[in-house]
Parts: sequence; structure tokens; C-alpha cells
Amino acid sequence: MAADPKKQIRGMRSKVSGDTFERWLSSSCDYYKDLGIAFIEKTPEPMRPIRPYGDRKKGQYIACFVKCAQPDYKGILCDGTGIMFEAKHTDTGKMQQSAVTDTQWECLDTYQKFGAHCFVMVSMGLTSFYRVPWDVWKNMKQLYGHKYMTPEELHPYMLKEKQCVIQFLEGVELRDED
Repeated sequence: MAADPKKQIRGMRSKVSGDTFERWLSSSCDYYKDLGIAFIEKTPEPMRPIRPYGDRKKGQYIACFVKCAQPDYKGILCDGTGIMFEAKHTDTGKMQQSAVTDTQWECLDTYQKFGAHCFVMVSMGLTSFYRVPWDVWKNMKQLYGHKYMTPEELHPYMLKEKQCVIQFLEGVELRDED
């Protein structure tokens, strides 16, 4: 059975948009680092090279994932608290809870238990951005009656964006220094 070309194109667009969202988040991390507010890095994907591909000097190779990916970003805020978040993009009218994998779920739960700020960053169509607290994400069914969030439900978590810098730390409370 042949693949649906429209579905393939939609999937490619979604991947490109998701990659763009992550680039903007990485730029935002650099912005906060430059201000001395936080040091947050993109978590590398766990891959194992299989064989060279193309130009060896460029480091190109064919690889496979060796385990499920952890959340996309983790780091530390200037007050010493940890931060971890997963980035999710959608071009549909709702963000599914199932977009977070079991491995990512466990990591976010563990980091939160140790006192880290944990979130799911959401992009809707690369035009609206949200920082959903991990406790809200985990409890969608109880809070909204379903395991997804609509733009209306995401609205309280909306973030500002300026020149491709998503201001995702605005409103995150820092510990008081003693």
C-alpha cells in the first residue's frame, strides 16, 4: 500500500516546524545565559553510528537511536534550581498529552521530585507559545476532561516572543537568597 503523499508532506512540514521551534528555544537559552539568568542546554539524542554516509570530513553517517529520548532541555537557573522541559509543536488545533513519551514522562517526574522546574513548552503553528507546568500536563484528563489541550486551555500559559526569542522564563519564581 502506497503512502499518502499529503500525509507525508504534512509530516515533513511538522518536522521542519518542530526543528524551528527548537532552534528558537535554543536561541532563547543563549539569551538567558548571556543575561546570567540560566544555563540550559539541548539534550543530545542518544544515537549509535552504523556506517559512514557521504563526506566523512563532514561527520555524516547513518545512525540509529539506542534508547528513548530524554526531555529536550535541561539546565540550572541562577538561584541553583534545576530546570527541565520538553518541546512540542503542533499545526493542529490541539496538543495531545501522548506527545510526551514514557521515558520523558519519567525524567520530568524525577526532576520535579528533586525540586526542578519542569514544563512542556508548546508551539501552536509557530505563532503561539506556551509553558505548561508539568503538573498541569500530567493532569489534563482531570483538569479538562480529555488528554489534550486546546488553544483556549493553553491560554493561561501563553508566552511572549520577540525576534525569535521565546521568553519562557518570564514569571518563573526564583528562590530567595539567604
